[in-house]
Amino acid sequence: MATPTPTPTPIPQPPGVPLLGNIFDVDPSNTWWSLKTLSEKYGEIFQIKVLGHRLVFVASAALAEEVCDQKRFRKFVGGPIVEIRAAVHDSLFTAFDHEESWGVAHRILAPLLTPGRAAAHFDELLQCTDDLIAKWTGPGSGARVRPLADLNLLTLEATTLAFHGKKLDCLEPGQAEHPMIQAMEDATSEAMKRPNRPRLLNWLVHGAKLKKATKTMRAFAAELVRHRQDNPSDRRDMLWALLNARDPETGKALAESQVIDEIVTMSIGGSTAPCVLAAALYFLLQNPAAVGKARDEMAAVIGDGPLRHEHVAQLAYVAGVVRESLRLSCAAPGFNVEPIPRPGDTSPVLLAGGKYQIPHNQAMIVVLAGANRDPAVFEDPLAFRPERMMGESFEQLPAGVKKWFGNGKRECIGKHWAWEFLMVVAARLIREVDFAAADPNYALKQDGWFNIRPIDFVVQARPRSGGVQE
Repeated sequence: MATPTPTPTPIPQPPGVPLLGNIFDVDPSNTWWSLKTLSEKYGEIFQIKVLGHRLVFVASAALAEEVCDQKRFRKFVGGPIVEIRAAVHDSLFTAFDHEESWGVAHRILAPLLTPGRAAAHFDELLQCTDDLIAKWTGPGSGARVRPLADLNLLTLEATTLAFHGKKLDCLEPGQAEHPMIQAMEDATSEAMKRPNRPRLLNWLVHGAKLKKATKTMRAFAAELVRHRQDNPSDRRDMLWALLNARDPETGKALAESQVIDEIVTMSIGGSTAPCVLAAALYFLLQNPAAVGKARDEMAAVIGDGPLRHEHVAQLAYVAGVVRESLRLSCAAPGFNVEPIPRPGDTSPVLLAGGKYQIPHNQAMIVVLAGANRDPAVFEDPLAFRPERMMGESFEQLPAGVKKWFGNGKRECIGKHWAWEFLMVVAARLIREVDFAAADPNYALKQDGWFNIRPIDFVVQARPRSGGVQE
């Protein structure tokens, strides 16, 4: 006798208003904070309807893991990701599943982003981190600094030097903010907002903002190309590969426009790292015992000398700090998936063993603020506990709470470089700088677009008492 199909549980939805639906449940200027709030209220899955369009959100570890099954689901390119194609076209981040360009670019660039290649840029990363620490601990140290602003500059500086062989010197004291930073902010914010506006309004009123940001970002990338063409180098870095390498499968090379697409894409993708580090400083200020444990570990592993690459893999507690900061900050706040089309089959897609069902073509958004803080996985999920992100404790966590870099073949291609960057910068800041909150009553709040970051977070930074030889 066949087992009867269970009656699906309705997917929770906030009460809306006539015609407009749930348009007032999501703040267009802080979308991800709104989704975090909704996930806390409605749990593992919820939906909203805006102007007749349904959006489904997954917010538990178990469901996140289920929709990351690449045999059933794939990346969904829609909404804001489609909008940012105006700036980067069919790049690694924005290519549709059917576009050949993704495979060509991925096969050209992936060999440049292995753990070994990331390690090869260790000295350049140290050099750029030197600039940040000198700015924070040099003359006038103890002044108020906004960590995120300078960490944004550090990320741009380090990735440009490592990937493209050019030092920007944008961390020099008195230097104005690099225009690429504001352009990335403007492009991603506009891409997030455009899907929720009438097209005519986007064209008449808001089109200029995205066009201006696109022009600035692509000019930055084009200048890096010109700089290499005017200053030939034997560096076999990412820029060399973009300009010279061919896809081993098809034999195709990238057109210059595609080279610019990928340079801009890498810069936007790297913008999550400073958000993680700024949040980590906040968590550490709230948990001074964790700072002590990290410094004790570094004293045992590194001693009095400089940080060397072989030390990084030995810093288990610092790795726990970084992973716990990734978990709680949700700096890359989520990603979109959709059911893989089943030709001729339009039956509903079942989730959680049939507990829920969605239409066969329903896109979903994984909200990491829900999955990463799932009380079914984490005891006291809002607490900052690096120990649970170390060793066997970390290995035993479900895959659904480890999706900081996305999922499957479309996960962040630069994840190994990002990990190297986060570990080195976190270790050196903890080891060499003393921080104090400028406002002891500051409570973390975040906003952002393709990333989320602490708002109005200010600290005082001084050289660490006792000093550390570097």
